[in-house]
Amino acid sequence: MTTAVMEAQLPGDRISKRNFDKLARFIYDYSGIKMPPTKLTMLEGRLRRRLRATSHSTFDDYCDFLFDHGGLEQETVYLIDVVTTNKTDFFREAKHFEYMQMTALPALAASGVRKIRTWSSACSTGAEPYTMAMVLSEFVEENPGLSYSVLATDLSTDVLQTARRGIYAQDLVQPVPYSLQRKYVMTAKQAGRREVRISPKLRSKIGFARMNLMDDKYPIGDPMQIIFCRNVLIYFDKPTQQSVLTRLCDCLADGGYMFIGHSESITGFDLPLRQVSNTVFQKK
Repeated sequence: MTTAVMEAQLPGDRISKRNFDKLARFIYDYSGIKMPPTKLTMLEGRLRRRLRATSHSTFDDYCDFLFDHGGLEQETVYLIDVVTTNKTDFFREAKHFEYMQMTALPALAASGVRKIRTWSSACSTGAEPYTMAMVLSEFVEENPGLSYSVLATDLSTDVLQTARRGIYAQDLVQPVPYSLQRKYVMTAKQAGRREVRISPKLRSKIGFARMNLMDDKYPIGDPMQIIFCRNVLIYFDKPTQQSVLTRLCDCLADGGYMFIGHSESITGFDLPLRQVSNTVFQKK
């Protein structure tokens, strides 16, 4: 019998209902992410590396460490990192970037905005904020006197490290138009190394920071003209969605634009927004 099979059969090598309920409640309270019983096997698989990293042989030991011996103080960041889902692509849901380029940015400039402040509030590994920066850079280049900044935040420290580096598999940047690749994407000099890196000039326009959308306040400074909060609301229940969207609206300048994921909706929420395009909203 292999070691892997023996380990899989060790007593206690499953998360008990009591501990699953504790973990699910903590994850929900901290991050707003729902963890129904159907996610038990997924959670077990993702937490096994944390058992190894913290030198615990069973889930019971790990949960005792978390909840009875103060382990949450040092482990929360890592626990949340392994349960968050981080899928992203350059120019994902491309119609949003088309609307931003053709409608939102010209309207903001026409209204007198000189510095366009934007926020990718669930930036994952960085494809979204870098895409935003490409669109913004092109617009500012064509409209002298304007400037921009991009704030990119996420709950996961792991994905933020990747985003800051700006290094990706070559295939990941295929959706980026060739003209933009030439300006903003650098290819590896080593033959056979199929990696690219976002140019230093573009990376310098983005500030990365860890932020939890469940916090009572978002310390983002002055109001934003554009906020992207895409494909994260689907992980929240309705009350949490309302709370998060309300706080995001508080951070949005009058006349600013909110972008949510194509599979998401704000129907039924009391928000100071009017719909201007598919899953694009403007603050009244």
